[in-house]
Amino acid sequence: MTSPETATPHPMTSAEELRKRALELQLVEMERSEKIKAREAKKHAEFVEDFFRKQIGETERAVIKRLVMKAAADGKYEALIYSFPSTFCTDSGRAINNNLPGWQNTLQGKAKELLELFEKVAKPQGYGLKAMIINFPDGMPGDVGFFLTWEPPVD
Repeated sequence: MTSPETATPHPMTSAEELRKRALELQLVEMERSEKIKAREAKKHAEFVEDFFRKQIGETERAVIKRLVMKAAADGKYEALIYSFPSTFCTDSGRAINNNLPGWQNTLQGKAKELLELFEKVAKPQGYGLKAMIINFPDGMPGDVGFFLTWEPPVD
């Protein structure tokens, strides 16, 4: 049996090795973070491209229909059917935020197309459309939400 005085001490990891290990972990985390940022930037670029270049397709119409049917089944009279950054409006969402007449004229891309689709299809069937800023990051207008409404008329 060995006594504590004669036991072989475990060599302590040097401070240099610990610094090296910490640096390697930081580099791995930075690479991971960069990959996430690149993936999110690509996703955002695709969203912008889709918003301004493509048209509303059957898949999006089906999603809107499901959202409306789910809200109605839950006893609600409105459903958030679409959202987009307020910066996509020509005035960055100012008219919508202040509920100014003519806010519709600030819309672009798919938001404008969705408004036109609403006017053509849903409005004649008694639906309403509300547009509002739904979040305020750093106190500034963030996203615009389009809400399809079907509230009963007030007598």
